[in-house]
Amino acid sequence: MLLGIDVGGTHTDAVLIGRQGIVAMAKIRTNQDNLLASITDALESIVSVAGPGGVSRLNLSTTLSTNAIVEGKTEPVGVFVSAGPGIDPEFYRVGEHYFTASGCIDHRGEETAPLDEAAVARGVAACRKSGITAFAAVSKFSIRNPVHERRIKELVHPLAEYVAMGHDFSGRLGFSRRINTAYYNSAVWRLFNRFADAVQKSVFSLGLRPQIGVLKADGGTMPLAASRLAPIQSILSGPAASVMGIIAICDIREDAVILDIGGTTTDMAVFAQSSPLIEREGIAISGRPTLVRALRVKSIGVGGDSAIRVTPQGVTVGPRRLGPSMAFGGTHPTLVDALNVQNVIAFGDVAASFRGMAALAEGTGHDPETLADFAIAAAVNRIREEVAGFVREINDRPVYTITEMLEGRRIEPTKVYVMGGPALALSALLQDAFSQEIVVPENFAVANAVGAALARPTFSVELFADTARGGMVVPSLGVYREVPRSYDLKQAEADASGLLREHMRVSGASEEEAPVETVESSSFHMVEDSTFTGRNIRVVCQVRPGVLPRYREAVTCPC
Repeated sequence: MLLGIDVGGTHTDAVLIGRQGIVAMAKIRTNQDNLLASITDALESIVSVAGPGGVSRLNLSTTLSTNAIVEGKTEPVGVFVSAGPGIDPEFYRVGEHYFTASGCIDHRGEETAPLDEAAVARGVAACRKSGITAFAAVSKFSIRNPVHERRIKELVHPLAEYVAMGHDFSGRLGFSRRINTAYYNSAVWRLFNRFADAVQKSVFSLGLRPQIGVLKADGGTMPLAASRLAPIQSILSGPAASVMGIIAICDIREDAVILDIGGTTTDMAVFAQSSPLIEREGIAISGRPTLVRALRVKSIGVGGDSAIRVTPQGVTVGPRRLGPSMAFGGTHPTLVDALNVQNVIAFGDVAASFRGMAALAEGTGHDPETLADFAIAAAVNRIREEVAGFVREINDRPVYTITEMLEGRRIEPTKVYVMGGPALALSALLQDAFSQEIVVPENFAVANAVGAALARPTFSVELFADTARGGMVVPSLGVYREVPRSYDLKQAEADASGLLREHMRVSGASEEEAPVETVESSSFHMVEDSTFTGRNIRVVCQVRPGVLPRYREAVTCPC
């Protein structure tokens, strides 16, 4: 059976799914100071039903990396950048320990100026004084020749516990994106690996021996071992789980909006022609563009535990979260407390919600019920306005779905699918605010955990070819073949796709369950003395993100 765990800001959800449907589920309050405890509690509740031998695969989605970046709780990183002439690397400065070194690899991959190792050494000395042990190394054309990045790694090695090199993340051009990606990857590396250690310890202590995967931002999964080297890929895995969950539970055929209303945030995504939209070039993290391929989602600070404020401009809900609702032992009224006061729900200690809203209402000229009504209206209207703005933003540029580009097509949602703990409680209020039909599917409260459980593993291969040298290699598969000088990008894409399909066949994944897509492809001419000598080709193919169809049939319901 498959187990999915979604570690959210407020709740940790777990779902166990077999071929006949959902076997067990759990919703546990997330302990932000001890995420391991939350995961262990979720695992124990499932193991009590399934037994230690009943789980063959465990997938996790987590907000750990995202929250660390948003809250400024990442560790300092020593960033070493070599740009070459024609560009000022200071323009891309990120973090407090950013060092530049002259040197140049040109667009053909030729070294035209050696790396300034003395400048790197000065940066290393400064990092030693600051106690820095995580690093990022990026040179402008490292995708053509990574020799300078590798040399920087050698020079910082005496201090380094981890070094992210820009060329490892993508073969696409985009200097600033590679700098930001390497920086953020190193910034969350230690935090994520401690989390991974804790997960493995918890799993093994309960006698479980499943394959462990982590949900990526694009909706696929990667092995836990791979996530340790690229934790940046787990950014936005929570919203990705929501999208995969709605794909699993509902058979969406129209343009639609997805809302996952949690305790801390409301995450939104948009479907076009039954497929979710994707950021093919990479998402922005804290306003900085990266190479992280991700589903196109948006998060706003409105959730069940969002704090209610009374200001001269009116009543606001969120974006701050000051702890749980007063109904669950908190010290400040939240949206859940307002819903309790208005008899929309009856969660926890309803009397505590009334006391909190009454105290907040003092001196405002409003009674607790009126103040609660204002708060609920503020939350619902904020969600409606953000959805409208998100759709407008999407329609202002070409649309990419997970399967294709839809050029010149406007997205016109006809339904809004709502999931998350407060979904049912807010459904009638949302229906009054939206012109589209509001749909709350079955198992709405744990849909993100369902998405995590059923998300398809996105195996990938990377092919390199150098026709001047007459060779093609796929390092991860140990494949090397001779190729003619006429070998081109189209042939390379076909070879990469074919080799991946063969790898899946051997590993037991059928083509029906695992469609293959090309996510990166590049080819540039190599020229010496004004003479064409061959092509340098790079292709990356992966299994397209989605959900496992055999299990999906067991959880899909009328929506």
